[in-house]
Amino acid sequence: MTDLSSTTDSRRCRRRAGVLACAAALALALGACGDSGDDDGGTAPAGGSQTTGEGYNAAVPSGEQTKGGSLKMLFAEATSHQDPGQAYFQLDYMMVFATHRALYGFKPDDAENPVPDIAAGPPEVSADNRTVTIKLKKGIKYGTVKDTPINGQEVKAADIKYAFERALSPTVANGYFATYFSTISGSKTAKGGNISGITTPDDHTVQFKLDEPFGATVAKALVMPIAIPVPRSHAARFDRRQPNPYDTDPEQQAFTGPYMVSDFQSGKSVTFVRNPNWDASTDERPAYLDRIEWTLNSDPNVAGRQIFNGSGLANGDTPTPSTVRRFVTQSKERISFTPLGNRFVSLNTTKKPFSDVNVRKAAAAALDRKAMQLTRGSAVAGDVATHFLPPGIPGHEEAGGAGGAAVDYLAKPEGDAALAAEYMKKAGFQNGKYDGPPISMFSSNDSPAKEGALVVRRALESLGFEVRQRAVDQGVLYSKFCNVEAELKRMDVCANYGWLPDFIDPYAMLNANFNGEAIVEVNNSNPSLFDNKEINRRMNEAATIADPDERAKAWGEIDKDLVRNVAAIPWFWDKTPNIVSKDVDGVIAQWNAAWDLSYMSLKK
Repeated sequence: MTDLSSTTDSRRCRRRAGVLACAAALALALGACGDSGDDDGGTAPAGGSQTTGEGYNAAVPSGEQTKGGSLKMLFAEATSHQDPGQAYFQLDYMMVFATHRALYGFKPDDAENPVPDIAAGPPEVSADNRTVTIKLKKGIKYGTVKDTPINGQEVKAADIKYAFERALSPTVANGYFATYFSTISGSKTAKGGNISGITTPDDHTVQFKLDEPFGATVAKALVMPIAIPVPRSHAARFDRRQPNPYDTDPEQQAFTGPYMVSDFQSGKSVTFVRNPNWDASTDERPAYLDRIEWTLNSDPNVAGRQIFNGSGLANGDTPTPSTVRRFVTQSKERISFTPLGNRFVSLNTTKKPFSDVNVRKAAAAALDRKAMQLTRGSAVAGDVATHFLPPGIPGHEEAGGAGGAAVDYLAKPEGDAALAAEYMKKAGFQNGKYDGPPISMFSSNDSPAKEGALVVRRALESLGFEVRQRAVDQGVLYSKFCNVEAELKRMDVCANYGWLPDFIDPYAMLNANFNGEAIVEVNNSNPSLFDNKEINRRMNEAATIADPDERAKAWGEIDKDLVRNVAAIPWFWDKTPNIVSKDVDGVIAQWNAAWDLSYMSLKK
């Protein structure tokens, strides 16, 4: 899915040696509290569905929740995109899936089995795997904050068609069309206009005709926010402008979800109120809360203390290691851990020095992945990764399980300086040290991501690199740099990159990050610009496999070859922590490893 936000990607602590000592102390404290993981990095629970260890908050619906009240969310950063056609960030998803409805969605405690939302039933995939047909529910209506003619109108199939078509407009920077929907007939030449392969036989039927037998994957991907309806009559006037007001001013949107954005202050706050046109009888979600307020740019350490001591509060992004320690040691019933997603260091594979696979192997060997793990709070927060498919994703075991592809440059989690030097020699650096011009590295300035970036920098400097580092806000790191093809071509390293799957499938874990054919100018999710023609071909073939066992086997082999080619340096399989105040019933959307706002409530 989704680039991990600081919700699971960036966050707070400081200094070089100091942070590692602090993290090591945290590891000991967490271990003493009965954490089920060991500090050498075990394997996360298969299925990625609940918590790490006994006594932690399960963060699933309690069945005893009641309606009413206001919840405040504290965020260190902001969303990247508010427009469902552009949303591709964990925090973005928290917003758009509270205020909109897609064709399909997930119940919070089941990340594997999508349920119909706007759709009336499961997608129908033709026998030749080239046609996908969806019937829509009747009576779902739009709500708007602004007084517009679309308010109260019924969602029609044409609105789904337009949502897909506008995703190819220059003013709607959509990063996942190329990943999941490029086989739709007529889409390759569409620039925001008609896509011939999307038809609407009637007001409540939408059909996708495909150029290739890709129906099984397209059907899975209809949980994506691109499948949120957007009425042409309302949005076309915005879609002609750049920047697009449908994104920059979400109060302009046509909402189908239980909530609407009633006030948006960019970089400061977001307020959700009930959507009066939402019909609960057509929706799985209970929508207990009356009001949800997001406060942005909060100091993460202060936010942790406020949530621990206060009421009606929850975290927006990942808590600091010190906050995690406090909740684990003093209030385990108010912290949950969700295994999902991975993290890796991306290296520019298109230009020297990292176009040489031996240099990439040297960097992988030099990286202390144990120190990286400690910056995030030890094994309680995640496991040292040996490849890209994390536990709980089909193909993980086929890719080698905990051991991965068994390559020497990832054999020692603490790093292997001697082996790294040998690979540098194979790359032509006779003394085992780089002697070329400085390299550029972009990183997050939020903890604990910035501490992880320091570990990456030290590893590169140990190989002789002079690293010119630029640290920016995590959201900006993605939206302005590590997701922008032109910027990636200029940089050498993106130190902080995380990924959550859009759905539980190996295609959703690997294709966007490593298929060269999925590289796009904006909202690009292949930060290494990795483009191996043979692996691209195998990915495209594996995407057409419907049999679950054969699909897992094919993607497991692809994962091994991505490691052998060092498409990036895998280092972490997440167990994302989330925290709440004592009077909040927190519910995690397991598919997003973040709070599901439509299921949360206040305790009476």
